[in-house]
Amino acid sequence: MNGSIRTILFLLFLANCGASPAPEFFGATRHDVRRDGRDYVIFRKESRVEIIRLGRVKNGDHHKVRATMIALIPDVTGCEINEKSLQGDSGEMRGSLICE
Repeated sequence: MNGSIRTILFLLFLANCGASPAPEFFGATRHDVRRDGRDYVIFRKESRVEIIRLGRVKNGDHHKVRATMIALIPDVTGCEINEKSLQGDSGEMRGSLICE
């Protein structure tokens, strides 16, 4: 296999990785969302949620991005996030939902 084909395959692999759910979210409902110029993917499976930020973030912006991610969860799912269950950072977070 020549170098250019390997490069293309590698880039395709990376493109898929950016929006792939964790194994516990296989079969989850997927929502693609754009907020404040950034793209996010939210996976919901029953009372669990995973949110993934796509793209890069400048140093100093991670706190703002994390807040945006937390705010997106109820907007997209219609449920509140159980703050105590929330794990992750400005790249990927998972948690439990509280739905009434």
